[in-house]
Amino acid sequence: MYISYYYPYLFPVNGLLALRFVDDVRLNSEPSHNHKEIVREHYLRDDIWCGSVLCKKCPMKDREKTLDKDLDCGSSLFSFPHYLVLDTNVVLDQIDVLEEDSFSNVIILQTVLEEVKHRSSPVYRRLKDIISNPDRNFYVFVNEHHQDTYVERKAGESVNDRNDRAIRVATAWYASHLAPSQPKGKNKHISIVLLTDDAANRQKAKDQGLISCSVNDYVSSLENAPALLDKLSKRNFVLEGNSKEPLFPLHLSPKEIQDGIKSGKLLQGTFLASRENFLEGSVNVEGFEKFILVQGHAGLNRAVDGDTVALELLPESEWVAPSDIVLEDAEEDPGDILDDEAKMEKEKQKAKKVEREPTGRVVGIIRRKWRQYCGILQPSQDKNSIRHLFMPAERKIPKIRIETRQAETLKSQRIIVAIDSWPRTSRYPLGHFVRALGNVGDKDTENEVLLLEHDVPHSKFSEQVLSFLPKLPWVITDADLERRVDLRNITICSVDPPGCTDIDDALHCRELENGNYEVGVHIADVSHFIRPGNALDKEAALRATTVYLVDKRIDMVPELLSSNLCSLRGNEERFAFSCVWELTKDANIVNTKFHKSVICSKAALTYAEAQARIDDKTQNDDVAKSLRGLNSLAKILKRRRIENGALVLASPEIRFQVDSETHDPIEVVAKKMLETNSMVEEFMLLANISVAQKIVEEFPECAMLRRHPQPPPTNFDPLVKAGRLQGFEINVDSGKELAESLDKAVKSDNPYFNTMLRIMATRCMMQAVYFASGMLQKDEFFHYGLACPIYTHFTSPIRRYADIIVHRLLAACIGADSTYPELLDKRKSHSLCHNLNYRNRMAQYAGRASVNLHTHLFFRNRVQDEQGYVLYVRKNALQILIPKYGLEGTLYLTPPKGQIAKVNFTYNEEEQSQSYGSIKFRVFDPVTVQLSLDRTNVQHEKLMLLLVKPMIPEFSVPSQAGSEQSEAMDVDEVKDVPPPKRQKKSV
Repeated sequence: MYISYYYPYLFPVNGLLALRFVDDVRLNSEPSHNHKEIVREHYLRDDIWCGSVLCKKCPMKDREKTLDKDLDCGSSLFSFPHYLVLDTNVVLDQIDVLEEDSFSNVIILQTVLEEVKHRSSPVYRRLKDIISNPDRNFYVFVNEHHQDTYVERKAGESVNDRNDRAIRVATAWYASHLAPSQPKGKNKHISIVLLTDDAANRQKAKDQGLISCSVNDYVSSLENAPALLDKLSKRNFVLEGNSKEPLFPLHLSPKEIQDGIKSGKLLQGTFLASRENFLEGSVNVEGFEKFILVQGHAGLNRAVDGDTVALELLPESEWVAPSDIVLEDAEEDPGDILDDEAKMEKEKQKAKKVEREPTGRVVGIIRRKWRQYCGILQPSQDKNSIRHLFMPAERKIPKIRIETRQAETLKSQRIIVAIDSWPRTSRYPLGHFVRALGNVGDKDTENEVLLLEHDVPHSKFSEQVLSFLPKLPWVITDADLERRVDLRNITICSVDPPGCTDIDDALHCRELENGNYEVGVHIADVSHFIRPGNALDKEAALRATTVYLVDKRIDMVPELLSSNLCSLRGNEERFAFSCVWELTKDANIVNTKFHKSVICSKAALTYAEAQARIDDKTQNDDVAKSLRGLNSLAKILKRRRIENGALVLASPEIRFQVDSETHDPIEVVAKKMLETNSMVEEFMLLANISVAQKIVEEFPECAMLRRHPQPPPTNFDPLVKAGRLQGFEINVDSGKELAESLDKAVKSDNPYFNTMLRIMATRCMMQAVYFASGMLQKDEFFHYGLACPIYTHFTSPIRRYADIIVHRLLAACIGADSTYPELLDKRKSHSLCHNLNYRNRMAQYAGRASVNLHTHLFFRNRVQDEQGYVLYVRKNALQILIPKYGLEGTLYLTPPKGQIAKVNFTYNEEEQSQSYGSIKFRVFDPVTVQLSLDRTNVQHEKLMLLLVKPMIPEFSVPSQAGSEQSEAMDVDEVKDVPPPKRQKKSV
């Protein structure tokens, strides 16, 4: 048995006081020589300033005086001037209100600052931004190191109670400390007000003679109270009252959850809400091949998309099948949730019996993934009510009940709302208004919405981040050249899309005397400018990737690096990290070397310009010769990759031509692929593979790699069935057999058939992800899409943080730079990979959403006919792919609810067809459709599809579903798009 004793006492240290804690640890059954004494020292000072301009005791400099003495408090609750002291929960819960200018002359105690940092990094960053603004008069008082305000935790006292006591002690100290300096006269005496929503803490403060009130009472007393009250967190308020019967089951306590997971009775996973049925979702549990289905309000039990939940797996006898209906939470005043649930059950009973899936129910929330949500206000029918429903733009998020006094103004705007709580008695979570973004439909507003909805960090880089950028003018010194290989005399050039300013790769090829080729891939040396652990590095790690929208780019690193010092621009000297091979004429690698270098690109070309130089036989300068050599070798490399089983998939990609002034889309063109696209791709792939082999050889436990898991066979069912119906057998036993099957599936009468088949194959794939090598077995490193055993990302460090980490690992391998602890810690690398994968996925979705937005903008004043193809045949609809715009739309074959069908189609499930008379629609059939934009729903504009050819005179049922942008593919990456679900009926 161990017994601990704590003996605090003060002693002088260099003129300061140090509080020493002796931790006397003894094993009571052992002799005294086993006695251990652990000493912790906590230094206290008597020269920590209070920060008030008023103070005559603290010998502060003017720049240290933050708290003002000329206060116009604007509060009807306190007519006298005052400083505010906040407790921790006020900061955590009410940061949206604190960011308003109404709050100034605020004392932030060290106790509060540290606790906020520990409990919420986003709130901590926002609080630091407020503190750094000199106009806000927020002062950090280091109470934990002041000899008069430090308090020691008492025996049996909780940490929370100790911190509350420390806050009250500091509040009392400020009142007594400033008393001698106070001006005389009525209402000139500055008081200290403690804001806390903890009733017990408030009462204890009042018992000590302190002034204290709740945030709600204080905000209500301010001159601009209505606007501020809208922003108050409802974490401690219930809008619907406590008299209602609970609608949801109780959540288990943290201890019950922990014990249940430990014993195996409960599972932990991530909740994923359904977009098609608000009473259905699934939980992704690690180790389970299939997602676990959850249904009904009690089964979902207040889980919100992205939450980490505790799940109880039901007995197999209680497993159910997914619902085959679309069940939307009505936009008008909603009915009873139990009625909606009854509708779902009724429709399920009508449906034919289908395979049941593992089913469970949410019994507790382990970690909320709540964020701020964009959407529109659904005003209450009672014009005098301040309670309204907020409709998120993301269909997977439930409506949120908020209080606002600005409904008339906000109803036509996109707004941001935060969730605060979800009581058992409330059908919807409770939240508060954060801010308005602008008018619904405005392009800038909608751009902001898609960035926020996809959690893309897009604020300006802070001054602290910018302080770590190199100073201009930047020049390469002799010392730099001594540490690098000088390649400035070699004919190196870059090949990129038009308008590219963040050029992070360049190439060269020259023939050697022995008949072989020297080929080099030269990558921007971003890691030279971004050093581990500084603010610039942390910001790049947070952002993780550059996000490309149609009309703008959200950089991962500041523009000085992305478009200037790191960009390998033509005829400018730049630092690079080079991978250089000696290759035979058959593109076999003789040797590989890596080194830091200095280069000077001889030309920055577009794909088309490089292709023109290759094709023009009259051009025989060094650049043209280099490009021809690269192109011939790349063809061999590509052929060899495909022979090894690499997949060549497809996804329609489009590019908008935009107006130079308004930036509105004026034309849409399909992206053309040239030989030079493939040329650059092949050498980037080869460089990534070579670097992966090198870093895993040197750092087998902590190399950052990229894998692409093989999809489970069931993922390919839609592809196999579609191919079989067209007379082709698609073999999916291996990547090589899949690739060969796709190559053979060609129809002379439908040139787009093979492309559509490859698009369908793309949707069967898993997501490619980053991982730390020490976390998986070597046989799991495999990249299915590329058919290679090991792969990483090295070639785009300007736009991907993963590449910066790989650069650091490679530099350590060749002795060009040193390591640091986090780089070699596989668990920290594993955690970093989670953020990289998440940000990468969100960036892809944001890019697609931007294309979708601009497609809608393009069609706002247009109605036009376009060629399309049937991609899927549903029970009541056709899924149409329009290649020109890279989008899909649903052409419904049944009329909207309440209308009578003039044309009745016959659905054949076996041959996947819809028929009307002699007209038959099958998968991959060409059609002509009319495209127009339906703007009746201000939240979700939709592209409407009308059938034009083959013509059915009586049939004119427009699409009722929104268009969906097809996926674009990275060089190595196949997107994680689940196989299509059964067509669902609307209820």
